[in-house]
Amino acid sequence: MDLIVGAGVSGISYANFTKNDFVILEKELEIGGYCRTIKRNGYVWDYSGHFFHFRDPEIETLVCKNIHSSDLIRTKKHTQILYNGIYVDFPFQKNIHQLDKQELIDCLYDLFDNPYEGDFTTFKGMIYAKFGKSIADKFLIPYNEKLYACDLDLLDMEAMGRFFPKANKEDIILNFRASNNSSYNDSFAYPRGGAIEYINSLVKNIDSDKICLEEELESIDIENKVAITNRRKIEYDNLISTMPFPMLLKKCHVDYPKDIFTCNKVLVFNLGFDLKGNDQINNWIYIPNKEFVFYRIGYYDNILGGERMSLYVEIGFPEKEELKDYSFYLERVLIDLKKARIITSQKLVDYEVILMNPAYVHINTKSAKALNEYKQELSMKNVYSIGRYGSWTYCSIEDNIIEAKLLADNI
Repeated sequence: MDLIVGAGVSGISYANFTKNDFVILEKELEIGGYCRTIKRNGYVWDYSGHFFHFRDPEIETLVCKNIHSSDLIRTKKHTQILYNGIYVDFPFQKNIHQLDKQELIDCLYDLFDNPYEGDFTTFKGMIYAKFGKSIADKFLIPYNEKLYACDLDLLDMEAMGRFFPKANKEDIILNFRASNNSSYNDSFAYPRGGAIEYINSLVKNIDSDKICLEEELESIDIENKVAITNRRKIEYDNLISTMPFPMLLKKCHVDYPKDIFTCNKVLVFNLGFDLKGNDQINNWIYIPNKEFVFYRIGYYDNILGGERMSLYVEIGFPEKEELKDYSFYLERVLIDLKKARIITSQKLVDYEVILMNPAYVHINTKSAKALNEYKQELSMKNVYSIGRYGSWTYCSIEDNIIEAKLLADNI
């Protein structure tokens, strides 16, 4: 019997693919993990924006199998950067021609006369080496410092992998006239009922009676293949965990250096207003300037076609930082939204606060090496760790599903 820990997208996907009998443990009152959705007062809010960017047609078919086509919105992505009071198309490095003349000159000069070119090992070093000082300092460094809430020298140069929008000098120059801002997520699908509908669709393919809500895994005896929960002891053949990897190590009683696996946490405010805003085009925008507390905001209403502005607002914090009362940050968010002219005369109707911890993991050579070694050791005991946090990585939701399928095929 396969014991699956976590009823988020990775755990539910594994249950879709496995040929073994299974039980799913979920410590929360409902399924979905970070793909949960709040529906209230006419607003549809996710735990944060979760949009599927399908590359594999078979995965898309599986995920959307039980979602009626009329309930699925397919959107061509439109995103911009709010930079010093103006909107610049994303990615910044390919749209420096939209800056004022002097800033464009600075970016071009530093791009071609770049003393940082050469060997680099960190994420920050990669940014300076590939794009020069001006592009790095104007957007790429401050934005990613706000997102990861750490010094970018602590991250590996490939910390974002294929998700980092790359561009060489030729791409940047050619984009001046023939705009091409294509990326891995040029288009996306989104259900009218929010991200939870992806999970609901996948759950319809399995026996939902095998999902045990409000049952939390407390300890694992990996030698005797026994899991202890807040309710019972469960003998298993394979244990598939989707919980954050450091938490799995702790529950397996594995000693590990606590400074290896680090991350940030993200405070998310879902905000519902009484009226539409001025921006009725963008799906989300990036905010590098440090005068604003948030690094990104997204418009649910621009995707769903709502008649009132509905936002998600994200603020990054170091993992160990103690947060003040959330009302303090809500007040700051509203002040900064007005300062950025994202809201003007709109009145806040309703809101929801969510803390995502972990949110973005910090990937470096040390953590990647340790992850691989510990995962191999656990797999020898039939304990497998998958998912964004189970594999302590930066990936898409589709990547999670593919990883779950590969594991199910192998065991």
